[in-house]
Amino acid sequence: MSVLTHVLACLFGMGSWVTICGLWVEIPLIVSHTPEGWYLPSYLSVIIQIANIGPLFVTLMHRFRPGTLKETSVIYFIVSFGILASFLLAFFWSERVEVQGVDRSVPLLLLTFFISIVDCTSSVTFLPFMMQLKTKYLTTYYIGEGLSGLVPALVAMVQGVGVMDCVNASQILGSNETLLQRVNASDDVEYLVPQYQPANFSVEAYFFFLTAMMVVCLVAFVLLNNHPAALQEHETKHNNAADSISQRKTKRTEQKPMIGLHRGHDKPKSSFGTGKYSWLQVVYIYVILAWVNGLTNSILPSVQSYSCLPYGNQAFHWSATMANVANPVACFITMFFLRRSLVLLGLLTSVGSLIGVYIMGMAVLSPCPMLVNETSGAVLMVLAWFFFIFILSFVKVIIAVILRDEGHSALVWCGAVVQIGSMLGAVTIFPLVNVYDLFTSGDPCNKHCI
Repeated sequence: MSVLTHVLACLFGMGSWVTICGLWVEIPLIVSHTPEGWYLPSYLSVIIQIANIGPLFVTLMHRFRPGTLKETSVIYFIVSFGILASFLLAFFWSERVEVQGVDRSVPLLLLTFFISIVDCTSSVTFLPFMMQLKTKYLTTYYIGEGLSGLVPALVAMVQGVGVMDCVNASQILGSNETLLQRVNASDDVEYLVPQYQPANFSVEAYFFFLTAMMVVCLVAFVLLNNHPAALQEHETKHNNAADSISQRKTKRTEQKPMIGLHRGHDKPKSSFGTGKYSWLQVVYIYVILAWVNGLTNSILPSVQSYSCLPYGNQAFHWSATMANVANPVACFITMFFLRRSLVLLGLLTSVGSLIGVYIMGMAVLSPCPMLVNETSGAVLMVLAWFFFIFILSFVKVIIAVILRDEGHSALVWCGAVVQIGSMLGAVTIFPLVNVYDLFTSGDPCNKHCI
């Protein structure tokens, strides 16, 4: 087992979603400098989903023009493009352009679209590339993918993103008419409002950090393709072809005598991958994959603030942090405990979904969810977010390992379904949150229900 190859696979995986995850955790500092204000996240959500034209193009090319696109070439291009886009963000993120008489953050939105194409396309290129390495490195790759969310979050914590104090509204009223109306409406002279602390370093420096992360990803990819220690861990095409032919011959030899004896008793197998699974089982695997990614990438993150803020800012902070920790922890555990069981897959998905129902229920009840004034309520919410991400991350790795054994095409479709599930989740939750206003945000400084 090559430790170096494991490290490289992890660093390579970290580049998969680091720019989008990094941009997302920096939003509290960005919104105060943009004309869109706190409407910016909804714009970014739409832009990220539009960027799915990248993986759609790659998937269609694999389907109708197989062999035309080489994973290695595409990865070199998108990672280099991601480095450039991240670098430009550091200089132009706060620039404004007048559109029909209204200031808009056009450079920020455009560069976000570019980095979104890079990250979304990684789902249908990075995973198939890992097919070239032995199966054990796929789990390490997923650890890196989990760290692509955790590392930027930790850096943002050091930066001081979201650190605030609750101060008496009368201290900072000034000419803020909206705030004055809220205080008058509450009829409370002790009404508290959040006051965010200055960051320890600038947004520009943070984007330079994200650029460096993408450079690390590119260097790791170069070494995975060229370093002698990593090349020894590649599964050669010759060995794969020989093993495949041998397996087919063995399978035919074993099946021929049984045809007459057990006709009608064997389950029909599909022509998908190795043919191990029936078409119903293949659909089952991909439906779970789409469902899990829809929940973890779109639906629940869209209501995280609604589910957590009624319990206070610390509950929101720790829920976000522990959710980022849960992913790499789950992936690390799968290195030692992993079962390719479709029954286990369904059981874990059900448990994770039930936890998601609890989180969604508390978001719907915001600003007055259960145990809103109790410490136990905050603890339960933090634990719910941790185990929700932990369990469903475990499901993702199990599916990836199953599909890895089914061949290159299965992993391409794995990445495509990940994006389809995320997109369907975003399309479902976006109007509920931003158009119909079905959720009401809690107040991090005033826990009592109004």
